[in-house]
Amino acid sequence: MRDFEEWLSTMTDTVADWTYYTDFPKVYQNVEEIKIPLNILNSLVGSQNIRQDFLSLLSQYPEVLKVIPILIAKRLKDTIIVKDALKDFYFNFKNPNYTDKEYALFMEKSGLFDLLQHHVVANLVDYVTGVEVGMDTNGRKNRTGHAMENLVQSYLEKEGYLLGRTLYKEMYQDQVEKTFGVDLAAITNQGNTAKRFDFVFEKNHVVYLVETNFYSSGGSKLNETARSYKLIAEQTRNIPQVEFIWITDGQGWFKAKKNLRETFDVLPYLFNIQDLEDGVLKNF
Repeated sequence: MRDFEEWLSTMTDTVADWTYYTDFPKVYQNVEEIKIPLNILNSLVGSQNIRQDFLSLLSQYPEVLKVIPILIAKRLKDTIIVKDALKDFYFNFKNPNYTDKEYALFMEKSGLFDLLQHHVVANLVDYVTGVEVGMDTNGRKNRTGHAMENLVQSYLEKEGYLLGRTLYKEMYQDQVEKTFGVDLAAITNQGNTAKRFDFVFEKNHVVYLVETNFYSSGGSKLNETARSYKLIAEQTRNIPQVEFIWITDGQGWFKAKKNLRETFDVLPYLFNIQDLEDGVLKNF
């Protein structure tokens, strides 16, 4: 019997690799795609008559409107809402819905005219590169999940499983049923739930369904995940030749250990990174 508290104490603090903090290739690509209109807007830097110069620029190059949101760290797809004393504005920069003068008002009131006119920035391409680096931090949550998946995949491959041949990634339950000839209705609400598993592999005529995740901080999501996987663990018992494996880690579990322990007590195949390092996958 494993000791839960001892197992919990081996949770690691991060799965961050060298590229976790900033995805620079993505940053460079995003900037490259809008480099031309940014360079056109560069002509406004230091302008002494910036409002009129902006209106003139907009009439000649209306495409520059599309890069304005990124100057205030917003994406083009976002509608920018402004509550003014006189009325509310709902600025659309992809499909203009206001006059040029009203967009000039946005530039003035948002502080962008001041940014450009007084040389706070010298080059908008460099400026937007910095903005993109800052906005890329929002992608770290997804990169944490991918990093954990990549780590688990590397351990599975060390045991001889080959991706696409004996190891399958991001596989839906209907694909699992068709590929391995098993019935997963017990864990998919009789087929009404589109469940997807991070990894699936077969060993000694047993199909293993694998879920992975990593939580560096606490929150309600952890409790929901633990309860959900506890249910899957219990339901899987009724399916011949099918087992459920959950590989999780992160010190966020210290704040949600009650629900995790409940799952730990019913799921024999609940592992963390230390378990992988100790060779637990050799047992399958």
